[in-house]
Amino acid sequence: MSDVSVGIAPDDQQRAARLVEICGRIREQVGRVVVGQSEVIEQLLIAILARGHCLLEGVPGLAKTLMVRSLAESMSLSFHRIQFTPDLMPADITGTDIIQENRETGHRDLVFEKGPIFTQMLLADEINRTPPKTQAALLEAMQEHEVTVGGTTYRLDEPFFVLATQNPIEQEGTYPLPEAQRDRFLFNVVVDYPSREQEGEIIDRTTSTISVKPEAVVSGDEIIECQQTVRLVPLPDHVKQFVLDLVRAARPKDPDSAAWVRELIDWGPGPRACQQLVLGAKARALLHGRHHVTRDDIEALALPVLRHRIVPTFNAEAEGVSVDDLIQRLLREAPKSAKQLL
Repeated sequence: MSDVSVGIAPDDQQRAARLVEICGRIREQVGRVVVGQSEVIEQLLIAILARGHCLLEGVPGLAKTLMVRSLAESMSLSFHRIQFTPDLMPADITGTDIIQENRETGHRDLVFEKGPIFTQMLLADEINRTPPKTQAALLEAMQEHEVTVGGTTYRLDEPFFVLATQNPIEQEGTYPLPEAQRDRFLFNVVVDYPSREQEGEIIDRTTSTISVKPEAVVSGDEIIECQQTVRLVPLPDHVKQFVLDLVRAARPKDPDSAAWVRELIDWGPGPRACQQLVLGAKARALLHGRHHVTRDDIEALALPVLRHRIVPTFNAEAEGVSVDDLIQRLLREAPKSAKQLL
């Protein structure tokens, strides 16, 4: 028998309704400039509500930059974009101390010049094209929401999100993110090609004289309030057990793992995967008009949460088995006891 609770407290249901209304306004504004990609936009919204960062993968020209910029503008957040290159240094991102002369006294002092990371929404374009030292500087700021330069720590403005992109083609001369660094991202979102009808609409919108920009409909403080609302959503125990079953089943060294997992998975997800699945599921539940998490929420987010936390073996790659294929199989073979619960 399921132990699903009624949901969030009656006093908090108004906050939940406001979250849905806020996200609806954001979607409407982003939809004015971005054609299609509704699933990607929803996953980005979920990541923002869960106070997480996103890694976006897609070939050039799929409006990744436009999508992120439109989100920032609709939420009235400051926005910066960094184009990662092989010669980019950590100080180019975080900022550095510079010598500045006081015109009145003539004295020279060290003054901190803030880098582009001092923003609320940062687009890190082609993060895999810069050396590990520079990647690490960004990822440290993502985790701590602060930057330390010359022994002084500077807090970043809240809310703070990093949306990093990777180009799945042209891998020559790149520096792939290590597994431990990929784990810092809540989602790995795959941006796919638009449909034929959507691509036709893109042509109409971008080759005419009509120019539309999203309007700021939400403030940063409202986003922070929405993030707090997400954590009020209760997690039924049977859903928590399903999360544990799913994540632990993907670990080849777990004594209960299946034989095919030990053959096809070299390294499985850590405990952060469980945390991110639950937080994302709570946000998704609210967006879909529910006040508690269901198994459907976990299944819907399994791919973006787990695809960058599972390392396939050489056998899997040789057989053409993708990480998404492995996750789908894990979902199909989930314990029947969890499936039978409401």
